[in-house]
Amino acid sequence: MRFTPRCLVVLVPLAILLPLRATADDLPPYLRDRGPGQRTSMFGTYVEKKQLLLYTFYEYYYDNNQQYSPDEYGGTSTTDYNAKYRAHEGLIFASYGFTDRLNMEMEASVITAEFTKDPNDTYSTPNKIKESGLGDVEGQLTYTWMKETEKHPEIFTFAEAVIPHSKDKLLIGTEDWELAFAAGGTKGFGFGTLVASIGAEYAKASSTPWDLGETELGWLRRLSPKWRVYAGLEGGGTDELALITEAQRKLSNTATLKMNLGIGLANSTDWAPEIGIMWAFPAGH
Repeated sequence: MRFTPRCLVVLVPLAILLPLRATADDLPPYLRDRGPGQRTSMFGTYVEKKQLLLYTFYEYYYDNNQQYSPDEYGGTSTTDYNAKYRAHEGLIFASYGFTDRLNMEMEASVITAEFTKDPNDTYSTPNKIKESGLGDVEGQLTYTWMKETEKHPEIFTFAEAVIPHSKDKLLIGTEDWELAFAAGGTKGFGFGTLVASIGAEYAKASSTPWDLGETELGWLRRLSPKWRVYAGLEGGGTDELALITEAQRKLSNTATLKMNLGIGLANSTDWAPEIGIMWAFPAGH
């Protein structure tokens, strides 16, 4: 399941060898950081009309206090404990801009995950669980209701669905359909571009199906024609919070190296580094 780092060894040098042509910066100042594209679920990433984005990347998860209750893993208690969790994940993401207001994306992964129970847990939870195979498979549809201008922000909504699979696997399976709905906005300023969103999620298999969905408050800044940086806060439910940092290095007109690090602040993965290559194919050009 660790094919993604090996792919990057090939893809990064290939992308660096591709030519990087100078382009005229004729965008209005409020689009300086992000360009003319529409929002995607990848931080600091926007897709243009008739453009295909393809992102292959690797992510590692390191968590020493993943909250769980023994009854989730065959135990006999609902008391909360903290497990050790490690995972290697290779992912592929694709997004296509049908118009300048509507885009769709898909994401799938393969993953190897390992769970080690809390030593204080004496309720028949397995000492260690290790699983590998297909990870999350999901799709998202985003619509832009209002395009950004000098005076007002861009307003968007999106809907997401996670497909159920491998229901017998405790760590990597998805028991039933998971749906999410959110709305947000983006606005460019002299100090950078701000993006914010908030939503709700529905998980049919959960004892409390409806919950607060993913929230984002982020800042994006283009430092030069080749470099962009992102920093933001991402929340999930009512008690999860992570700091997200990312550096993007444009390698050519079609390839961008993305280097991301998620840092858990509250009830989220302690460390989640990510690296990959984003390929952009402007079908309409």
